[in-house]
Amino acid sequence: MIKDAYELTASEALALFASGKLTSVELVKSCLEQITATDENIRAWVYLDPNAVIAQAEECDRIRKAGLATGPLHGIPVGLKDIIDTADMPTGRGTPIFKGRRTEGDARLVELLREAGAVIMGKTITTELAFVHANETRNPHNRAHTPGGSSSGSAAAVAAHHVPLAVGTQTNGSVIRPASFCGTFGFKPTRGVISRTGLLDTSDSLDQVGVFGRSLADIALLTDVIGGYDGRDSTSFARPRPAMGQGAAEEAPVPPSLVWFDLPFNDRLSDAARDGLDAVMDILGPHVSRMQPAEQLAQLVTVQARVHEYEICAQQAGVFDAHWNQISDTLKPVIERGRKISKAEYEDALAVKASAEAFFFDFFTEYDAIIAPSAAGEAPMFGPNTGDPIFCTLWTLAGLPCVTLPLLVGDTDLPIGVQLIGPAEKDNRLLRTARWLQKQLAEAAE
Repeated sequence: MIKDAYELTASEALALFASGKLTSVELVKSCLEQITATDENIRAWVYLDPNAVIAQAEECDRIRKAGLATGPLHGIPVGLKDIIDTADMPTGRGTPIFKGRRTEGDARLVELLREAGAVIMGKTITTELAFVHANETRNPHNRAHTPGGSSSGSAAAVAAHHVPLAVGTQTNGSVIRPASFCGTFGFKPTRGVISRTGLLDTSDSLDQVGVFGRSLADIALLTDVIGGYDGRDSTSFARPRPAMGQGAAEEAPVPPSLVWFDLPFNDRLSDAARDGLDAVMDILGPHVSRMQPAEQLAQLVTVQARVHEYEICAQQAGVFDAHWNQISDTLKPVIERGRKISKAEYEDALAVKASAEAFFFDFFTEYDAIIAPSAAGEAPMFGPNTGDPIFCTLWTLAGLPCVTLPLLVGDTDLPIGVQLIGPAEKDNRLLRTARWLQKQLAEAAE
């Protein structure tokens, strides 16, 4: 058995499976031991059945030993945010309202994970209804701090080496921000790449699936597995998906052209985040252009909030009405505000959203990627909220692919991510640019 197998990336584990030096059971048991040793303080998991997980791993090993076909994630444990339906375990959605909730079938992405041979490890803790109110998960680097949200447990589980891979969702900043706070790689592909069928529906216009891992290759691998067309999802598109793994492995043929937007809310950056990003851009030098964007771009923050609040109030109206006393005091004011938004205001917001998408389509004919903060800085102290998502808002609204790289460290030794945003449906090029960026910084550090 490989010592400390729980520290392996998914790609490393797969290579060891292929060579016969590691089994899925050995990897899973190592991960379970790490969970037992650390999760009392981190609380990344809301549901985990060790016996069921080991049984899955045993079946994976049996299939491999028998010489049967194996999938691209065969034997790899994966965590799922607790808003993703699974037939064999509860999906509680971060609220006592749905405690013990069971469904007859799997979400589409879970079906794809099972087909790929993944071991479904369990359910990771989410904020209440995947929105603003924090649950009990703590940051693995310092439990006095938040891991971010709403994909709190997924980010924490990967950072704490409980699993090499996990799935989350993002409606504002719920993948990129927790990945930044926890020091993992986080990737939200183009809206519609991954099906949302079988997931909690909070905002049809904004909800998107994302992934966490400990390497660029790993997040690309997971996205390739769970991406695909699904006619049941209004945002899914019947076109081939970009080859994520190929993009993450390719060398950029020429240095990419990047842009930094001087947005008015950049003053929310911590000193450490600002200094770190400035240092990165100094290394990149002529490959980064600074741009003062139109004022309307910053106004998209209000547009995102209007769409999100209106749609969650519409789509979860029955839940709110029937269970008002079980809604947190953090979420109640948001619901009350959302219920005051008129249909005309909502439709106006959707029109602005469409204009933003058109703007970025044209913008990326000149640039390969936007470089931006992943979050305002280090993870704030643990509390009822999970940190400011504003540095993700614009790109999520426009449905653009975003990746955060764990490149910086703050004044209190907590991680800070650097975000790259690329053109829609060119996710492979974005991951190629991310690889290039990593290489540039590594060479500068030598």
